[in-house]
Amino acid sequence: DGRTIAGKVKGIDRVTDVAVVEIAERNLPSVQIGDSEQIKPGEWAIAIGNPLGLDNTVTAGIISGTGRSSAEIGATDKRVNYIQTDAAINPGNSGGPLLNAAGQVIGMNTAILRGAQGLGFAIPINTAQRIASQLIATGKVDHPFLGIKMVNLTPQIKEEINRNPNANLKIDVDKGTLIARVVRESPAAKAGIKAGDIIQSVNGKAVQTANDVQQAVETTKIGTSVSVQVRRNGQEIALNVTPVAAPPMTAAPE
Repeated sequence: DGRTIAGKVKGIDRVTDVAVVEIAERNLPSVQIGDSEQIKPGEWAIAIGNPLGLDNTVTAGIISGTGRSSAEIGATDKRVNYIQTDAAINPGNSGGPLLNAAGQVIGMNTAILRGAQGLGFAIPINTAQRIASQLIATGKVDHPFLGIKMVNLTPQIKEEINRNPNANLKIDVDKGTLIARVVRESPAAKAGIKAGDIIQSVNGKAVQTANDVQQAVETTKIGTSVSVQVRRNGQEIALNVTPVAAPPMTAAPE
């Protein structure tokens, strides 16, 4: 209605690009929150925001994709699986809602790929709410950290490693998540995880990519044991890792 209302920043999480602002005003209109886990590509999407200073702008499109990793969109310092939409998003849309056809918020618009058209991205509302709850409770967010650097295994990487006489490693699968490095004194190192291991599952859930592993770990609790199944030189090995809080701005895969 044109009013300006003062707000207080309760907390910021730079790893997901989510912040919480508290305002004292009461009885303000609000929107219904949806479930971003239920959306599918092809469904309608509506974006509302302030692009380039044009306030109350509404654009429509579809959900173009889900589960887009931070690496895929070039946001390597973030830990989010984004919603992709072709509803027009421009500078100034960030922080505005992405709605479904029922008018429920399913995402928070946050990014575009420069030089491209129809490639906008939103943080899933389930992720934003999970982060916001922690910011409201404590003013900060601690992200689980194992201390591993991962790459997606390909037949080419497999061949290079198997041909290297100094690798002391034999890989017998073509796909999976290969541990390239283990941070010294990290939870992974203490649990016995080694470079060259191929992660098969996390807490009993099969994983195929580094992003799968990152998202599986992200939903675990710090200080709680996580079961990790790895393949090492043709053998299946079960290990238990207890994640710690990630060092500030640690957003690369675990």
